[in-house]
Amino acid sequence: MNGGRTCEFERMQGRIRERFTAAADIPKEVFSDPDVYQEELARIFFGPYWHPVAHRAELPERNAFRTTWLADVPLLVVRGADDRVRAFVNSCAHRGTLLEQRRCGVTERFECPYHRWLYDNDGTFAGAPRRMQFRPDFREEDYGLRELHVTESWGLVFVSMAEQPPDFDAFLGDAAAPLRDCMVDDGDLTLLGYQTVVFQTNWKTYIDNDPYHAPLLHRAFQLLNWQGGKGKVVVTEPYGHMCILYDAQPYADNGFLADPSVVTPMGDDRRARVVALRPVTGIVRHVDTINVRFARPLGVNRTEVRYTFFGHASDDEDYARHRVRQSSNLLGPSGFISIEDAAIYNRVQATARDGGHQRFVAGVGRPLSESSQNDEVANTGWWAHYREVMGFADHGR
Repeated sequence: MNGGRTCEFERMQGRIRERFTAAADIPKEVFSDPDVYQEELARIFFGPYWHPVAHRAELPERNAFRTTWLADVPLLVVRGADDRVRAFVNSCAHRGTLLEQRRCGVTERFECPYHRWLYDNDGTFAGAPRRMQFRPDFREEDYGLRELHVTESWGLVFVSMAEQPPDFDAFLGDAAAPLRDCMVDDGDLTLLGYQTVVFQTNWKTYIDNDPYHAPLLHRAFQLLNWQGGKGKVVVTEPYGHMCILYDAQPYADNGFLADPSVVTPMGDDRRARVVALRPVTGIVRHVDTINVRFARPLGVNRTEVRYTFFGHASDDEDYARHRVRQSSNLLGPSGFISIEDAAIYNRVQATARDGGHQRFVAGVGRPLSESSQNDEVANTGWWAHYREVMGFADHGR
């Protein structure tokens, strides 16, 4: 960041600090100011956090790869011949060309199309034309792909661009058990497919869906008699991961569904979980649907979400087909219990420049440990953390 931009951000930071007096009262500038967005990339997305970017099920064999993004940084995630998963910046170490454009595939080497430089899939430099003419100080070990920190948890692949990432167990905290539940305990999942959508909204609006809204906004909750759900809400500190734990209730056919199987479980496991893993990953397990929502900010007012649906390795053909039917009908961007969200995201962003606040009120005032499935208390845990990280907290008050 240059000096001029630093000074400009510091002035803006002070202005927002004056208005950001509590974790329940959010100045709308943080959803609309381009300077805030750029600082979020530096402090959060490229800072000391862990970000889920894939699941091992998306890398079904050795030497498999997939491309993805962490905000505006292209990534190359590879399962090597040694079965280890690695992640690299998807950029040739020579002139910075996007190295791999395919979404996924299987290969032992990557070749840059610009000057035909080669890299083994463990990131090491493997050769280039006219090697003997290179500059005298050229060392092959200095020209491998830039590797990110990687860790795995129940098959989920997490990366960090920070020089020193946080301790992973401390980062997950009490979200670890709900995350394990979502991954069906062992993480031995199979990929069913994707649905991708771009919402016209800031990334924080997307991930900040509160438990309070569900039976009020979503018509399916009313038609299927899912209002007033009772469950436990877990909020971690300091990161503010929000986990909603409940049991999926059997559907009593009331005539609204032509095919009740889309909300009827085949198995006996009734655990249902919603995990908002900060900063921007949503993970949902409901009835027989296993859904990871890998999100990517595209700018201050655009967020891409890759809805990724999974089955379990133990599923037979009928069970796998059943999961596909439920996945597309329940939890995708046009699913029964999410279809209204896109319109709300857009409508929230439409007011982001009016100089006002977003305010949390339902249940606010109680401790985070007393969060309910029907209030907004849990959301304030993240916003308290966000204020600190962004320098918007006024410790003099």
